[in-house]
Amino acid sequence: MTYRFAFPVLALVAGACSARDATGPTTKETSLGASAAVSSSRNAGAGNAAQNSRRSGALHVTKECSEYTGLAGSFCTITSSNVKQIAVGSRVVYASAAGATSSNTDIILYAPAGRGSTAFGHVVLDFVTATGTVNFWGGTGNLRGFHARADISYLGGPNWAWDGTYSFDNDDDGDDGN
Repeated sequence: MTYRFAFPVLALVAGACSARDATGPTTKETSLGASAAVSSSRNAGAGNAAQNSRRSGALHVTKECSEYTGLAGSFCTITSSNVKQIAVGSRVVYASAAGATSSNTDIILYAPAGRGSTAFGHVVLDFVTATGTVNFWGGTGNLRGFHARADISYLGGPNWAWDGTYSFDNDDDGDDGN
């Protein structure tokens, strides 16, 4: 439990945090660096079993985007997922407006299962080729420790798919059993 308290305090003392929410989306590089520091601090006194304890697998998600307007704050709704923490009805909210031919923005996945279950990520999508990538690097609640990388493909109508891989860091398996 001390690492959950010590790391944010250390970040504040070191001046790593700005006025932005330290748990919210940031640039991929910042988030990955912070994620590595947290993983490192978690594993510092742990044995090999804890270091290799990781739940992961293939990620297959479909989403329906009839509510997506291309403006900041618009969203798509998850219609199927093979990861129980990403339930049908979860929403993907886009932080920035899309351009004429592409979208390159931070996103937040709000899962209805469990209070405060969110995942922070980034999407790059080319509207001309209807392809792109989505990456997640952490979250809260049932999505704490969530990481994913998936290719985006167009399914027709307002429907899109994510196909890739996911993992939950070490003891953060997303079950939020504290």
